[in-house]
Amino acid sequence: MQLPKTKSKCLEVIALKRFFLIRHCKAEGQEANAKLTIEGNEQAIKLADFLHEKQIDYIISSSYVRAVSSIQPLAEKNKLKINIEERLCERVLSSENIENWMDRLSETYENLDLRLFGGESSREAMERGYSVINELSERIESSVAIVTHGNLMSLIIKCFDNEFGFEEWKKLSNPDVYELKILNSKKEHYSLSRIWK
Repeated sequence: MQLPKTKSKCLEVIALKRFFLIRHCKAEGQEANAKLTIEGNEQAIKLADFLHEKQIDYIISSSYVRAVSSIQPLAEKNKLKINIEERLCERVLSSENIENWMDRLSETYENLDLRLFGGESSREAMERGYSVINELSERIESSVAIVTHGNLMSLIIKCFDNEFGFEEWKKLSNPDVYELKILNSKKEHYSLSRIWK
C-alpha cells in the first residue's frame, strides 16, 4: 500500500478526482442481509437529495443490503448503476463473540497488525479499502460515491489522516459522508473533510 504523502491546505485547487466516502444509513442489524430501518430508509432519501448536486458519475458499494439500500435512491435519481465491490464490505474483527469487543477494537487502531481469531487486522482492512481508491483513481469518472461501513470507512480515512482513530470512529453517524479530493495525478496532494451535517 503506497499512501499519499501530503495533506494539502489548498482546498480551492481543482480536484482531479472527488470521492465521497459514505457510511450506510441506520440498519436493523449487522448481518450482511440486515435491512434499513424505517428511519434508515428516510435517511437514504435525504442522502440522495444531499448528494444529487455533487455531480456523481459513478457509484460503487459494499454488497451488504444496508449499503446498497442507502445509495439506491441516489442511483435512481441520477440514473446510475450501483457497482458492487466485496472489498468495501465491513471489516470482521473476529469470528468469535468477544465480550470486551470495544476494548479490543480500540487496540486495533493502535496496533494496526493486531489480528484477532478469524478476523482481519486494521492494516489488512486499510490495504483492501485503499486498493479500491487506488483503482478508482485510474477510472475516467471524476466524482465517485463509495458506500461502505463504519469501521472500514474509518480505516480508509486513516490512510489519509493517521490521527483518525477509535474515538473518531465512535463519532461517525449513520449515514455519514466524507469528501476526499485528489489534487494531483500521483495522489500525493489531497484534501479530506466531513461534509455530512
